[in-house]
Amino acid sequence: MRYVVTVFWIFVLSLMAEFVLSSMLYVSFDMTRALVLGVGLSFFIILITFLMPKDSEVYDFK
Repeated sequence: MRYVVTVFWIFVLSLMAEFVLSSMLYVSFDMTRALVLGVGLSFFIILITFLMPKDSEVYDFK
């Protein structure tokens, strides 16, 4: 469930960033560019969560 929420918020925030940046640069809003950015960021963030060590491995002081 947390991956679904992560992907949802990444898409919402990438659409917002694309809208703001396109209006600042005086170019037209392109939804495909925002979706490609969202897919790339989703893949990158989910990959990072799989590569990070678990909490019990890092803070195990026994």
